Amino acid sequence: MQNYFVGIDLGTGSTKAVAVDINGKTIATAQSYYTTNNPKPGYSEQNPELIWQAFVNCISKIHTNLKQAPIAISFSSAMHSIMPVDEDGNALADAMLWSDSRSGDIAQNIRQSAQGEDIYQHTGTAIYAMSPLCKLIWLRENDKKLFNNAHKFISVKEYVWFKLFGAFEVDYSIASAMGLFDILDLKWYDKACALAGIDFSKLSTPVNTDYKRYVASADVLPGSSTETAFVIGASDGCCANLGGNAVRGGVGALTIGTSGAVRVGSNVPVYNYGAMTFNYLLNAHTFICGGAVNNGGAAVNWLLKDFLKLGPVTDDSYKQLFKAIDTVKPGSDGLVFLPYLYGERAPVWDAKSSGAFININFKHQQQHFLRAALEGICFALNDVLNAVENPNQTIEEIVISGGFISSPTWVQLLADITGKKLVLLQSDDASAIGAIYLAMEALDIDIKKIMDNEATDRVVITPDNKGHATYSQIFPVYKKLYSDLKQSMHQLHSLNN
Repeated sequence: MQNYFVGIDLGTGSTKAVAVDINGKTIATAQSYYTTNNPKPGYSEQNPELIWQAFVNCISKIHTNLKQAPIAISFSSAMHSIMPVDEDGNALADAMLWSDSRSGDIAQNIRQSAQGEDIYQHTGTAIYAMSPLCKLIWLRENDKKLFNNAHKFISVKEYVWFKLFGAFEVDYSIASAMGLFDILDLKWYDKACALAGIDFSKLSTPVNTDYKRYVASADVLPGSSTETAFVIGASDGCCANLGGNAVRGGVGALTIGTSGAVRVGSNVPVYNYGAMTFNYLLNAHTFICGGAVNNGGAAVNWLLKDFLKLGPVTDDSYKQLFKAIDTVKPGSDGLVFLPYLYGERAPVWDAKSSGAFININFKHQQQHFLRAALEGICFALNDVLNAVENPNQTIEEIVISGGFISSPTWVQLLADITGKKLVLLQSDDASAIGAIYLAMEALDIDIKKIMDNEATDRVVITPDNKGHATYSQIFPVYKKLYSDLKQSMHQLHSLNN
């Protein structure tokens, strides 16, 4: 019999489970996929029951493989989802996801108002369409009946937690991404809640990220037992920093999945109202600060599926993409891509921004567009990196994670554009591993030795000096393009919405 822990990552496109033994070695994984609904332009919704079923399936697969219940199950989850539920935890509507942009005008008005900076300073969350604060205002203004009928407004993670325990509870980490939570006082912020038109009774009870419960019966979740500790865990970004051992000074974390993010650990918030860097809680005393972009793997999927018409995106599709990219020199012969296909978060915070290929000429072929697209995604993340980095927060190395790490071409391209040393840890999923570390801490297990062992099992990617020199000349042009095109983007957006 083997004792083990399970980290669950409730993602946008799938739920993933990673099981590790008491020494931190991965012994099993499972993954279950689901879809996102886009019923109207700007809408991005998900049926929470699909996430619950995916979670159950993953635990079942792990249990079938390992033949016994885990010591603990701990959660990582995507941020910024919100949905109305009744008193029994039943969803009254699908969850609005981080990528839902229908409240973009509301966010812009708050940013420009006198109270905008006050709310940002207290909540640490960027004021943008992704924020549940803005989504709640949109719901109140556009579907008053649904808004008034809600017993609570909760995230996807809280939905899963309620299904397990019948309790409305939210960890500090997910709460700190809602635009409604005071990250210093660790309670709901009254002015933000008043702006949303709710009081504290409409929100779950905040708890620390090491908070744990036990199910009354193993029938609640087959594959668990009444002795399995369920640890509430944190958000995916915060867990990824912990799982990648990137909570130390001088070390950042960068993830590219459906979206992308740059994050650093800090014992104090890192405020930047212009760039609206975020400040999320890993626990009551540790902040994960940084910025997120909307367009990571989602932009690549668009490129393959819709632009190139390659049909369903497969591993072979990606192989074709990266093989073509390798034939093009850095800089794509002057072709530059703004990757704002789904609007953009940091550092421009513009839901009306759009993608654009610039400087097209007759020499450019399909492979140039492919490389320029990946370069644009990396330029966007470098833009966030510059906003996070300051004289007191110099980043010397970046721990990378997410689906993009399977491509050496993409990883090297990122190193060349940022000019930073990249570190690839040989772990299955940084967010799930981070959730496991939180579970171990909740059970008074010292994780330092395990994290030190993980740190020795890593691959280092260094930037190519010639490539970095080329990209250093292009990056200022990339940055200027958004401001040059912003007015035209907004005019075209208004004509098509």
